[in-house]
Amino acid sequence: MPAGFGRLWTAQTISSLGDGVMQAALPLLALTLTRDPMALAVVTAAGTLPWLLFGLLGGALVDRWDRRRTMWVMDAARAMLLAIPAAAAALDVLSIPLLTAVAFLLGVGGLFFDTAATAYLPDLLGRAPALLERANSRLRGAQTAMSGFAGPPAGSALLALGRAVPLLADAVSFMLSALLVRSLPAVPRPVPEVRESLLRQARAGASCVFRDRLLLGLALRPAVGNIAFLAVETVLALFAHDRLGIDTYGFGLLLTAEATGGLLGSGIASSLGRRLGTGTALTCTAAIEGLAILGLAAAPNPYAAGLALAVCGAGMGATMVLGPSLRQAIVPAHLMGRVASTSRMLAMCAAPIGAFLGGWLATTYDIRTPLYAAAVLLLAMTAVTASMTSNRRVEAALRAATPADGPAPDRPASEEPAQETAPDLL
Repeated sequence: MPAGFGRLWTAQTISSLGDGVMQAALPLLALTLTRDPMALAVVTAAGTLPWLLFGLLGGALVDRWDRRRTMWVMDAARAMLLAIPAAAAALDVLSIPLLTAVAFLLGVGGLFFDTAATAYLPDLLGRAPALLERANSRLRGAQTAMSGFAGPPAGSALLALGRAVPLLADAVSFMLSALLVRSLPAVPRPVPEVRESLLRQARAGASCVFRDRLLLGLALRPAVGNIAFLAVETVLALFAHDRLGIDTYGFGLLLTAEATGGLLGSGIASSLGRRLGTGTALTCTAAIEGLAILGLAAAPNPYAAGLALAVCGAGMGATMVLGPSLRQAIVPAHLMGRVASTSRMLAMCAAPIGAFLGGWLATTYDIRTPLYAAAVLLLAMTAVTASMTSNRRVEAALRAATPADGPAPDRPASEEPAQETAPDLL
C-alpha cells in the first residue's frame, strides 16, 4: 500500500470516531431541549437532507475541484462549525433550530468529503482492483469499529461531562483529520471536459450510472438494501422487546452482534472476491443478507436473533467493500465523483421509503411482517441484479478500464456499449 494510504486511513478512523460520538450525542442533546418526537425527527433527518437536495450537483462539483483540497477544507469547515453549538451549549442558549441547522451543514460537509474521498482513493492506489479491495476493507473496518463500537458509548459518556464536550470532541476529530488529509500526496487532476454547465455535467454522471448495466446493478444493491434494512430497523426495537423479550441492555448487545458481523464481513471481503469472483461474491452476499433477515423474523429466542443479525452484518460488510472497490476500479477519473454521488443519493432516497414501509406493515399486519417483506425484497433483488453484476460482466469491465497499453479510458466501463444496455432514465 502507498505510504499516503496510512495517513488517509488514520484520518478517516479519527473522523469516524467523531461521527460515532455525535451519533449518540446529537439525539441526546436534542432530548435535553424537547420531548416532541417530530422535533427530534427533524434534527435526525436534517443530516441526510443534503444528499437528497445536492447529491448530483455535489458530485459534479467534486469532479471539477481538487479532491484532496476538498477533503481537508470540508473537515476544517466542520470543525469550525461545531464551535458554534459548543459555545451555545456552554452559554445555555442551545436550541432545536440551531441543532437542525448544524446537522444540515454537517451533512453538506459530509457529502463533499465522502464523495471526494471516494474519488481520491483510486487515484492514490493507481486503480488496482486488489489494492482497492484491501484499502476499502481497512477503511470499512475502521469505520465500523469507531462509529459502531467506540464512538456511541464515548458520546454518551462525554455528554455526561457537559453538553459542549461531545461537540468539542467531534470538532477536534475533524481538525486532526483535516491536518492529516492536508499532508496527503497530490494526485493528477482528471482531464477537464469540454466546458459545460454544472447541471449538464451532473446529468451526465447520473446517465452514466443508469446506462451502464454493471454500474446500475452496483447502485441498486444499496438502494434496495436500504429499503429492506430501514424497514427492519424501524421495528427492530419493538420486535426485540415484544417477541424476544429483550430489554434495553440486551438490545444494545443485539446491535453489537450486527456490528461484529460487519467487521468480519469487511475483513473477509477480499478473500471472497478472489475465491468466487467479485460478481459471484456480490450475489452470494445479497442472498446471505436476505436469508439472514428471514432467519431473524423466525428467530425463537434472542440468541438466534443475534446470530441472524451477525450473519446479515457480515453480508453487508463484505458488500460495502466489494461494490465500491469495483466501482472505483472501472469508472473513469473525471466521472468518479458524479457516479459515486449518484449511487449514494439513490441509497439515501431509498432509506425513508423503507422506514415508512416498515411502520405501515407493522401497523397494518404484524410486527414480523416488515422482516418477512424485507427478506423477500432482498432475495428478489438478488435475482434481479445477479446477471447485472455477473463475473463475466465484471471481468469485461475491468479489462475495458485497464487496457495493457494505456490508462483507463474516459468512458463508462461495461462489456457492451453504453447506448445498447439500457435507456437513459433521466
